[in-house]
Amino acid sequence: MQSGLNFFEIIQRGAIATYPLILLSILSVAVILERIWSLRDAGKNTERLAASILDSIRQGRNDLAMALCRQNQDLPAARLFLAALTQSGADSLERSTAFMNEAIYEEGLKLRKNLWILGTVASSAPFIGLLGTVVGIIKSFENMAVVGTGGFSVVAAGISEALVATALGLGVAIIALVFYNYFQVRVANLSNLCRIQAMKLLYSVMA
Repeated sequence: MQSGLNFFEIIQRGAIATYPLILLSILSVAVILERIWSLRDAGKNTERLAASILDSIRQGRNDLAMALCRQNQDLPAARLFLAALTQSGADSLERSTAFMNEAIYEEGLKLRKNLWILGTVASSAPFIGLLGTVVGIIKSFENMAVVGTGGFSVVAAGISEALVATALGLGVAIIALVFYNYFQVRVANLSNLCRIQAMKLLYSVMA
């Protein structure tokens, strides 16, 4: 009868799946932390900046509005507002709106930076775990053939080790999928907020 294995021994035995899954989990955590840091207080900062710029425009101080945008270049909204102020002399509102839509699309791509990694991890981790489980079960039956005896007790320990790969794969995938969906919604809401504020700014400038 096989003695029980601790978690680290199980990880080492299932290296074909567990090591890649651990690597994917570290990569996912890095992306999650980077996106949380990048998007922190983005909505509040966008609304605050938009209010300050609109006040400056209503006072007829477009130069101050552009200075505020340049001082906050780390914010996607600031870059959009600066583009709106730059296009304020365009021939028509339709042309300015088209330019703003292009700028919003470009900023949306930047906001979704590295999110494809979370999507890839969420879709591939379960299959990597399943691969580790299948390989582990194959090894268990090979060991049974070598021993020359049958019975569930002979393969039970090996199968339990193999199932750890599936559990680990599902755990990594669930975390990646939850944050992937969270960031997609967060970016969509932020993009819509930037669009609304940018259009308000554009209408104010061209009024």
